[in-house]
Amino acid sequence: MNKNDQMVNYGVAIRHAFEYLLENYPEVFVIGQGLWSPWYVGNTMTNLDIKFGASRVIDTPVSESACTGAAVGASLCGMRPIVVHPRIDFMLYAMDSIVNQAAKWSHMIGGQAHPGVTIRGIINRGGEQGAQHSQALHSWFAHIAGLSVVMPYSVQDARDLLIASVLCNDPVMFIDDRWLYDNEATLDPVTEIDIRDEGPKVIKSGSDITIVGCGFSTDLALKTAAILLENGTSAEVIDLRVLNPFDAEAIIRSVEKTGVLAVIDGGWKNCGIAGEVISSVVEKISPLKLKKSPLRITLPHCPAPTAGNLEKIYYPTVKTILPQVKKLLD
Repeated sequence: MNKNDQMVNYGVAIRHAFEYLLENYPEVFVIGQGLWSPWYVGNTMTNLDIKFGASRVIDTPVSESACTGAAVGASLCGMRPIVVHPRIDFMLYAMDSIVNQAAKWSHMIGGQAHPGVTIRGIINRGGEQGAQHSQALHSWFAHIAGLSVVMPYSVQDARDLLIASVLCNDPVMFIDDRWLYDNEATLDPVTEIDIRDEGPKVIKSGSDITIVGCGFSTDLALKTAAILLENGTSAEVIDLRVLNPFDAEAIIRSVEKTGVLAVIDGGWKNCGIAGEVISSVVEKISPLKLKKSPLRITLPHCPAPTAGNLEKIYYPTVKTILPQVKKLLD
């Protein structure tokens, strides 16, 4: 087995992306809080501060607004900063810099400047962390015109979409989920891709039902599909990958074939990604192609609980998803 055939996990793949960018692009730097700490960023940034120094990997005080504003400003001066928010929940302190500055700047001055900043938000859930530390807010940011949003599921995408995000000349939000950090796969050699060419992808072919997910929800979709196959049902699984701009064509083609659509999302149902996927499909597809009304599988519409016994019934699992999908197929 050569080096490129070795199994790496999702977290290490993200670290490989940081290493590639910092080694090959001197205009890249990383800024944020707790960048050296596994408690904050898991194994995604281990020893980067030692390898590249404090001028390239800048650990800041706890001020989400300040470090994000500094990153946006640096991007307007030709740098390619990556600002890291170890908890996407508290990235809300930086909303003005992200939504009113980074996402708007190029459009306000006729494209004469491009804030090529990458904002990394990490989803943390479970472990009795409670309502303020357990949110998946990807649908918020996917709503913002001028801000690309990527949410990788696969180990390969964790590396390659981060590289593509940083090399994009416009602002990109890169959202990763700590529940994926232990997933393992082999990595192909780095090939730089253009994020504008990326979108939803069929990662398992099937003929009886289309199941769509993003991030950790794609993991649930694949595991659900595997059990369905044991019972004779062939599920096609689509990983969204890029939430904004959103291209529904791959999903539309799949649903035209299967006639049945289920969307799994780790966010809430109201105004969420699951609803956006379904509406984008039903706007384009003939009603005669749909055998059943589409299904949304999301969080209950309430803040996350702290108690462990309540967490077990709050978050969707394969065990809770399967009966809903089987009912849809009846």
